[in-house]
Formats: sequence, structure tokens, C-alpha cells
Amino acid sequence: MSYRKRTAVLASAAALAGSAVWMAAPAARAEVVDVNYQCKTPIGDKSAVSPIDIKGVRSGGGYRITMSWQKGVSSSPVELGKGAMTPSATIALGGADSGTLSVTGPANDAAIPANTPIKISDLSGTYTPKKSGQVTFTAGVLTIKALGTTTTCTPTNDPGPSLTLDVTAGGGTTGSAQGGGSGPDSGAGLPQTGPEDSAIALGTLGGTVLLAGAAGALWLTRRHQGPGAGR
Repeated sequence: MSYRKRTAVLASAAALAGSAVWMAAPAARAEVVDVNYQCKTPIGDKSAVSPIDIKGVRSGGGYRITMSWQKGVSSSPVELGKGAMTPSATIALGGADSGTLSVTGPANDAAIPANTPIKISDLSGTYTPKKSGQVTFTAGVLTIKALGTTTTCTPTNDPGPSLTLDVTAGGGTTGSAQGGGSGPDSGAGLPQTGPEDSAIALGTLGGTVLLAGAAGALWLTRRHQGPGAGR
């Protein structure tokens, strides 16, 4: 095979490799999960099931994590006036990280009638990765404070994660669902070869070739031909 044909084939392989790196898996996966809450209230035990949605948005060196309830949980035997109820919750971290994240939200912006499910407003908190890899976020304990009382609702059905993020310590995403590198062009886990075969290991340059297109292929060709080649 002529040198030019070999270079063109390798450049095409590089583009495909770069595409695979970008398309292998998303940096975040979210799923609405049903959580069975058992609540300890001032008037006895109550239970409720609510679908929980957790989302993460980049914010500085970390993520703004928001937890949403799609159904109300617990209830009050008396009406809760505007601003009378304040919710908070914990989110359990798993995978590459551990511990809990606290999320909070505003008090109720409207009166809650007696004996009706209490709709929890969206709760948010900031998560800063301490370790690199795949981190899961699972609904934890919900706490409702109202009229001087405290209600604690604990998941009892061992719910699965509502959100999975691939992160690097200090913030950012790895760009790989396996958390195997610091970016799409990091080349982590890819073979390292000698100068003559460097074009074959274009997984390390896949993202560059994919973005640079023809310009990247032209750079590779000139790099191998050297000064004066092809004249």
C-alpha cells in the first residue's frame, strides 16, 4: 500500500475512533425512581410513594444537584399556612464517592389544606467531586419542619440511583461512562507505540481528528512525510 493510501486509511480510522470515544456513553444518566417513604410524624406513622427525579448541572468546579418530588408525601391534620413548612433532604452518594449530600429548598409558597399530601418543592445543593469516576445519587431521608414539629421520611424500598454522573475530582466530566480518563482526548487506557506507528494509536488523537477534520489529516500527513517529502 502506498504511503498516501496508508495515511488516508489511518486518518479515517482515527476519525472513527474519536467518534467512538464521544459516543461510547453519556457523561450523565438520569432516571425517575419510585421511592417508598415511611414517615414518622407527630400524629403517628404514615407512608407514601413518590417518583423522585434528581438532576445535575455544572456549576463552577462542581454540580448543582436538584431533587424533585412528583407526588406529595405525608400530610398535616391542620392547614399549613404560607411559609409554615420547610423541607430538606439528603442524597446518598455511591460508586466512586460516598457519604451524603444535603439539599434544601424554600418554604411552601401557598397554604397547604389539612389532610392533603404535602407537595415538596424542589430541593438543591452543590456537589463537589472528591474522587474521580462514576458517582451515583440516590434519594435519602426527607425532613419536614412545620409548626414547631419535625416529620422524618425514610426510604424503605432500597431505591436505585436517580442520577449517575461521571466526574473528575475538582469538577468536570470524564466524557466516559466508565470514568476512565480526564477527557475525550486523554488517551487513558490506549496503547502507546513508537514513532513509526504513532498514527495507528490515533485513539489518543481521535477527538482532535474528529474536530479538526481535513486539517487534522493534513497535519498527520505532513508530520510523517517530513521536510521536502513528496516533492
